[in-house]
Amino acid sequence: MMEYKGYIGHVEFDDEADILHGEVINIRDVVTFQATSVKEVHKAFQESVDDYLEFCQSRNESPDKPFSGKFSLRIPPELHRKVHIHAKRDRKSLNAWVSETLEAAVAEQ
Repeated sequence: MMEYKGYIGHVEFDDEADILHGEVINIRDVVTFQATSVKEVHKAFQESVDDYLEFCQSRNESPDKPFSGKFSLRIPPELHRKVHIHAKRDRKSLNAWVSETLEAAVAEQ
């Protein structure tokens, strides 16, 4: 992965087309890029981010910011109940309990 101006690019290799293609993965808007070499893909990523920011500015729109720290989650009611009980048992808010549980899950990878 690559980072530029707070935006993270993820790159994959397309064997059939013989190109590297990528996408900015930490925003909801779709920003993509492609190149034929590693050196070029870094440049293409940065150019795509700059183009995106310029496009937003030309339309007087705020660019999508990388993660606000908030997300809405839909889970089955029974799971919601179990999570709530675990959080209360641990004397934590639901938010703190879920945050700590998610942090532990990604740390294992």
